[in-house]
Amino acid sequence: MSASSNERIIVTIEGGVADVRLNRPDKMNALDQAMFDALIETGEQLARMPDLRAVVLSGEGRAFCAGLDMGRMAGMLSGDGGSSENGSDGDSIGGGRLGKRTNGISNRPQYACMVWRELPVPVFAAVHGVAFGGGLQVALGADVRYVAPDTKLSVMEMKWGLVPDMAGMVLTRGLVRPDVLRELVYSARVLSGTEACELGLATYVADDPRAAALEAARQVAQKNPDAIRAAKRLMAVVERGDNAAILQAESDEQDRLVGSPNQREAVLANMEKRAPRFDPAR
Repeated sequence: MSASSNERIIVTIEGGVADVRLNRPDKMNALDQAMFDALIETGEQLARMPDLRAVVLSGEGRAFCAGLDMGRMAGMLSGDGGSSENGSDGDSIGGGRLGKRTNGISNRPQYACMVWRELPVPVFAAVHGVAFGGGLQVALGADVRYVAPDTKLSVMEMKWGLVPDMAGMVLTRGLVRPDVLRELVYSARVLSGTEACELGLATYVADDPRAAALEAARQVAQKNPDAIRAAKRLMAVVERGDNAAILQAESDEQDRLVGSPNQREAVLANMEKRAPRFDPAR
């Protein structure tokens, strides 16, 4: 089936895989208010779908996402923060207003990236063209990132006298060495897809990132959906928990899975050498 969140994002769902495409190609999918809203609304809609198995996040046109819309950047010169950067309630950059938490532990721009990390299923980003600043942080919200070798990526905020503030400091933790991250933040230099993969910002280099991401998502969609969602929850604990919390989470998730209908089906399918027939995740 197919659905569109609004004009900024196109969503097509087939076989439990959501193909989510940023759809502002004339502006290289730059982040304006409508794009922020669409990212959040789409993520929240997908989170409520029990049959969802995996998500692929990509961009239409020449780029994944060029970062903050230049019109909003120009708005900072007038002191209005680019008008309502922090959401439809009128909050904007400046005056401490980004400090307001609007979506759990995040403000609205942060949640446009965090919503992908918080989805209950794996998210695969397919990155081509450019992923600058906020665009890179959106990609970092995914579990796995495929990039073309000639993709250009940058933690670019310092170029504009800013720091990464769309959850980048959370989402890069554990991906790159701290000294490497410091250098990338301070310099705002542009990386190739190949170097980004070498440093840890990207997962795999692929000539066709979207095709590679879709294939990976379809492979995940064939696994026990209960176990996939359990693994995503478990990874969240691993990223923020101490050893005791991680060990407890391993045991709790496995207790829920062992002997469950979909786990038994995984065993039977392997023993009978056939494709599994899983029920939707509950």
